[in-house]
Amino acid sequence: MIVGVQLPGRTAADVDASLDELTALLDTAGAEVVDRVVQRRDAPDAATYIGGGKVDELAEVVTAVGADAVVFDDDLSPAQQRTLEERVGQKVLDRTIVILDIFAQHATSKEGKAQVELAQLTYLLPRLRGWGTALSRQAGGRAAGGVGIGGRGPGETQLEVDRRRIMRRIAKLRRDLQSYAQIRETKANERERNQVQVAALVGYTNAGKSSLLNALTGADVRVEDKLFATLDPTVRQLPLDDGRHIVVTDTVGFIAKLPHGLVEAFTSTLEESTRADLLLHVVDAAHPEAEAQILAVREVLDEIGAGHRPDQLVFNKIDDVDRATVDALVRRVQVELGADPVLVSAHTGEGLDDLVDRIRHRLPGTRYRVSGHVPYARQDLVALAHRSGSVLEEGHDATGTTLVADVDKDAALELRDYLDEDPFAAEPEPWERGG
Repeated sequence: MIVGVQLPGRTAADVDASLDELTALLDTAGAEVVDRVVQRRDAPDAATYIGGGKVDELAEVVTAVGADAVVFDDDLSPAQQRTLEERVGQKVLDRTIVILDIFAQHATSKEGKAQVELAQLTYLLPRLRGWGTALSRQAGGRAAGGVGIGGRGPGETQLEVDRRRIMRRIAKLRRDLQSYAQIRETKANERERNQVQVAALVGYTNAGKSSLLNALTGADVRVEDKLFATLDPTVRQLPLDDGRHIVVTDTVGFIAKLPHGLVEAFTSTLEESTRADLLLHVVDAAHPEAEAQILAVREVLDEIGAGHRPDQLVFNKIDDVDRATVDALVRRVQVELGADPVLVSAHTGEGLDDLVDRIRHRLPGTRYRVSGHVPYARQDLVALAHRSGSVLEEGHDATGTTLVADVDKDAALELRDYLDEDPFAAEPEPWERGG
């Protein structure tokens, strides 16, 4: 049974759309929704969120339909959760624990698992008093298959301990995540030193980011028609037709009402977005709430400090919707957001060339095309060309190495004395302009 509350400023359609999304979340988590209840209120009730009379009505409906859990579309306080469980007589959950459960199922890397565990423990810590008995029976990860949502905890050895030990565990997870962040920082700095430009795929969950990464780069990232199928960032190289090679990263999807604890736990993963030279904001053009999803993603980007990064809207899944609907959506975002989206289908390949061309124009180049002959005494310069750019042709004769390469400005200056033409003698092409 799912429960939504219509507060001032929200329409009935808004609540229905949010409950539809909660239904999709529960389906991904492995639960079946049998009914929904909506309550209109001026403000949430401090004790039960929906009010005492509605709780009695909810208890009757739960019994009538045989539901074994009630899931609220909004976050509940520990006290509200305990009161509701006592009065309804069934397990009461909220949207956050459903999302955490999905994350627990999909985390695969050490970092992803640590992030999920941190978010779970942070959520469970204030609820120990009410869930003490239940927690002692929780199993970790997929071992909790028969327990259901809220039963996939980080593991019984963590959940049976008292508050002090849980706090100690949280502190250790934060240290571990900091070390992972340092590794990520080192890799990012290496890319910056080599002047490798980065485009990050961001967007609402299940917008088709992983499918688009596969279509663009030939990657083999797992693709599922489920929410939050991707938790761990994936990095792949994309060659551009001007000789550059950029990096494209796939990131965890966003969602409306994204729990703050998840944003905090996944900070290191989301940092891929804050460092990117260009954000490719992927939108499911066939989704009826596409515009609301665009705004939800922008809110999260602002929250993590990536709202100022250059971005490019990409309307995906255009093969799943008629063109008139897509054109109407394009006109609305052009007027309301001042954006100029690219239309693609990762499934059919339509529009991918246009997207790559747009990426090339949105990422100003920092390379110079050079050609020349480098004596063997200066092979360090050949190594520099490999290290700082892309060597297109290379040959050897009795006196040295001939090469054609796209390199950055510093490397071009170092190679200047051995080049056929001075790369700085004339104004370079737009994509070749150095910093």
